[in-house]
Amino acid sequence: MSLRELARVVQTSEVTVRRDVRALEAEGLLDRRHGGAVLPGGFTRESGFPQKSHLATAEKTAIADLAASLVEEGEAIVVGAGTTTQELARRLARVPGLTVVTNSLLVAQALAHANRVEVVMTGGTLRGSNYALVGSGAEQSLQGLRVSRAFLSGSGLTAERGLSTSNMLSASVDRALVQAAAEVVVLADHTKLGTDTMFQTVPTDVITRLVTDEPPAQDDRAATELQALADQGVQIAVAGAGGSGGDTAPAGRQSPRRDVPLPGPRRGAVPGKGPQLRSAAAVLGDQTQSERARVADLRRR
Repeated sequence: MSLRELARVVQTSEVTVRRDVRALEAEGLLDRRHGGAVLPGGFTRESGFPQKSHLATAEKTAIADLAASLVEEGEAIVVGAGTTTQELARRLARVPGLTVVTNSLLVAQALAHANRVEVVMTGGTLRGSNYALVGSGAEQSLQGLRVSRAFLSGSGLTAERGLSTSNMLSASVDRALVQAAAEVVVLADHTKLGTDTMFQTVPTDVITRLVTDEPPAQDDRAATELQALADQGVQIAVAGAGGSGGDTAPAGRQSPRRDVPLPGPRRGAVPGKGPQLRSAAAVLGDQTQSERARVADLRRR
């Protein structure tokens, strides 16, 4: 659970909750995470869908709004499993001519009645805890596939290891999804920043863009992780959630965001090749702030 949600449930301040969480961790009753806490054994334990669906809901909504604004008409993309990608899928139903390849039953269900969107399901074995198809069948069905972008989520994200998850089968399918895409967009709320779990899915140097929410002012570790990710060439887009970074945009409008542009060409990138992502700075004509100044401003806030 996030500290914000804990404070709301017990009707006290986040400062008090943070102090109590430290005491509980000292007794071995939970593990602290950036912006929240989990049951012990976080490297191997994975929460089920019912638990995940109630975490950081406002942040996931804002992230999904912003991520959907990156998708163009007629594009072919892959969307991985997760509660944040499910939110994204609900918004993709309005994009005409879209083709979505997914191993998630929840993503497919969200797009089931979108008459202008074609949904392609992988094969595989159903993993009931997150309603995803995994295993060799899922991986083999992705061989030979090529799409413009992959939208993925996970259990944790660090600059050192990239995106990771607690389940080996899920990690293997996510790696196959990445292999099929020209660009990789990671959707991760601030509670996942700095969290490292057991199985790496997407190395940092493969991530094109991170779409996240505005971390709380006191969450220095999340801001530090964003800086480290930007230093390694990840383009960062920060979406508003609640009052922290702007209100979620209505349907058909882009959500408020702040982009940290790529500091230079990615390794192996060919200029002028592949899909191009326009930064918010270019759209607004505000190109005076450097990448480091933007992240420094985020840290001060």
